[in-house]
Amino acid sequence: MIQIPKVPRRNAASATDTERHFPCEACGADLTFAPGQDRLVCSHCGHEQAIPSAVGRGQSRLVELPLEQGLRNDLPAEDIEESRALRCPNCGAEIGLTGAEHATTCPFCATPVVTDTGARRRIKPQGVLPFVLSEEQAREALTRWLGSLWFAPSGLAQYARKGRRMTGVYAPFWTFDASTRTRYDGQRGDVYYETRTVEVMVDGRPQMRTEQVERIRWTAVSGAVARDFDDVLIYAAKTLAPDHVAGLSPWDLSALRDYRSDYLAGFSAEGYTQELSEGHEQAMAEMVAVIQTDIRRDIGGDRQQIDAMDPRFSDETFKHILLPIWTAAYRFQGRAFTFVVNAQTGQVQGDRPWSPWKIAAAVAAVLIVAGVLYYMNGNR
Repeated sequence: MIQIPKVPRRNAASATDTERHFPCEACGADLTFAPGQDRLVCSHCGHEQAIPSAVGRGQSRLVELPLEQGLRNDLPAEDIEESRALRCPNCGAEIGLTGAEHATTCPFCATPVVTDTGARRRIKPQGVLPFVLSEEQAREALTRWLGSLWFAPSGLAQYARKGRRMTGVYAPFWTFDASTRTRYDGQRGDVYYETRTVEVMVDGRPQMRTEQVERIRWTAVSGAVARDFDDVLIYAAKTLAPDHVAGLSPWDLSALRDYRSDYLAGFSAEGYTQELSEGHEQAMAEMVAVIQTDIRRDIGGDRQQIDAMDPRFSDETFKHILLPIWTAAYRFQGRAFTFVVNAQTGQVQGDRPWSPWKIAAAVAAVLIVAGVLYYMNGNR
């Protein structure tokens, strides 16, 4: 779900988290969050307003929520909010609405969205990672990325560079913490070599040679490993492709701030469409993969085999957080392209464009070179 701030009235007197009114104290026009700064800026008169904070800059009071309560839908009322949403019929993204809004455009694929899914109860975000890169900086990063791709259409990078609009979106993520202890049974394999004599044919004549043959000596082992996991990050929606989400990493979560709707002024915020239970399953799978690596390291030797493992999880907590991305949905030469930029680091991911003309030219060049070499070798 993508939450879009309600456009404030010019004579609004205050800003509230519920209504998301952000009027300028000087002229009453709309304020927007300034990427890279802890302030709201008026594009009409230039007035700036600081975002209030109960803690110092770069600090946070983020509270981890008990996972068991979240899975039981038994969180306190202050951790729950109710919101309306629209669902994109093309990519499945949900777009949250406030007030009298009833239509918008999907920031991921530019599809008009008009179907209201109705009010739903959701877990509130606990933290937000504010935008660092401006739209212009994100566009420059996208243009450089497109220009670095082999066999990409040259016109697409030029198309993206010419002031094409990008949309700032806060993407939803779950983070999971857990303490684990795992007992295991397995096999340790130690490599050794045996020398054997074999008969080989050399110039049509048999000869005896020696060779080293690898053998593995297996030994039954058992033991236990322990590991604490902190902020295992899981994308809480299904809009972006998994490889695109992975490619946006890493994120510096030490810069997380306590959630305030001020950070959303002028931006959208995609709400989660992947439930907490689904995110927890993915997080556990990632934790188990790390635990398996720990077990193999604990077994030692040259080869390892895990026969059985019994991971035990305790002190499990979670957070719902919003991370900043710039999105661009372009139609170029009859094809749709979607790109996303990490608005903290400038890392770019997206649909890989190919130019059939460049590929054909490269194949032709290779064939010409191969033909010339063949001709030269044949006339020696």
